[in-house]
Amino acid sequence: MPGTLPVMNRRAFELSLRTAVALNCDIPRFTKWDRKQYHYPDLPKGYQISQFDLPMSSGGYLEIRDPQGQFETKRVGIIRAHLEEDAGKSTHDEKTGKADSRIDLNRTGTPLLEIVSEPDLRSPEEAKVYLTELKLLLTYLGVSDCNMQEGSLRVDANVNLHIDTPEGTIATPIVEVKNMNSFRAVERALAYDAKRQYDEWQQTGQKLGDVPKQTRGWDDEAGVSRPQRSKEESSDYRYLPDPDLLPVTVTENEVEDVRASLGELPAALRERLITDFGLSPYNAGVLVNQGRELIDYYLTVAKVSGDAKTACNWVTQDVLRVLRKRDYTILQFVEKTGIDADWLAALIENVRNKKLTKDQAQQAFDAMTGHVVVSVVQPLGLKDSVEVVIEKLGLKQVDETELLALCQELLDKNPKIVSDLRGGKHQAVGALIGQAKQRNANVDPGRVREICLNLIQQ
Repeated sequence: MPGTLPVMNRRAFELSLRTAVALNCDIPRFTKWDRKQYHYPDLPKGYQISQFDLPMSSGGYLEIRDPQGQFETKRVGIIRAHLEEDAGKSTHDEKTGKADSRIDLNRTGTPLLEIVSEPDLRSPEEAKVYLTELKLLLTYLGVSDCNMQEGSLRVDANVNLHIDTPEGTIATPIVEVKNMNSFRAVERALAYDAKRQYDEWQQTGQKLGDVPKQTRGWDDEAGVSRPQRSKEESSDYRYLPDPDLLPVTVTENEVEDVRASLGELPAALRERLITDFGLSPYNAGVLVNQGRELIDYYLTVAKVSGDAKTACNWVTQDVLRVLRKRDYTILQFVEKTGIDADWLAALIENVRNKKLTKDQAQQAFDAMTGHVVVSVVQPLGLKDSVEVVIEKLGLKQVDETELLALCQELLDKNPKIVSDLRGGKHQAVGALIGQAKQRNANVDPGRVREICLNLIQQ
């Protein structure tokens, strides 16, 4: 609004400081704000409030690990994470042939944290892994929901090539790619522009410093980047201290208080799941990537059941299946199904204590989630314990003596199957298991197989 003066947003500064500490940045005791001046339609007042020579943090890093195993652990340097105001949004419509442009100023002035990484990424795949880890960290910190479709997280990717030639290594001009609305789009854009730059270098021989830095917009539908404008250098912005905003000072005690409040961050949590819980790096990554609430759910299941690996299998396979199918959060899952962490832990304990087979446990879980329709004497309730559900579903372990008698009876009635089994056709035991299930739905298929084969061997 013309004539109004800017005001510092205390909460935005606190969240930015929280992020900078989590990114292992150095936090200066004194930071100020500057006016970054340039003329572009999305900046009607002619300057943007940003930070130039005294940013609120610098010199940090983020460690990333490739889930595909192409690299073990890599440290990506963070040049700075500074607070500024957002500009407007330009939309260019080139498909109508009129080359219309529209300017949306609704987000102008919104606090924005810009995180600038060192040029440590060597492939589009590494860039995607870095962005995924950064987004995960920000959501764990509660700094942002990181919704790219709503503009809560945006990525500008700088890319150039270092090419070995007989005269030595040359670098192509740097290009900044914008307008990418997903990490997959970032990956595609970088791959495209790397090839485009190589083709252009072969034609022109231009190298870094020969032409100004260029900004290009990514067209995800067409799979190409298009030139937008030449990029200014820092000297072109004519930075000067903002006269309307006071500098901010931060004490060492304030930084330590922020550090103490961070809690367990994703990288440390993954390492703990691998080291202390015996999970594979893949399963640890799956759990951590779901967010802090699901991790808390898993940790409770693992602790109460005393079986971390089985708890992981149930959560990563069965619980996540329901969450994805119905678009639930873990809190909604508990509310709608009644399967809280203690309930699932009790189900696991019943299997471990051989009060239930794995198939019966699956029936109980599916019945509570509505995955299958079952016939019960009494309807299931959200407050039903595992024992009550077992009783209502008629799930009970078959007595060993009863099961032995049943298997002997089936062998006596099926001499052809017995002959096939003695002849080495082990798949024939499936027919006996099927008959046993028809006689008593609660029999354990694995136990039927074991008893039948032992009886034949005897």
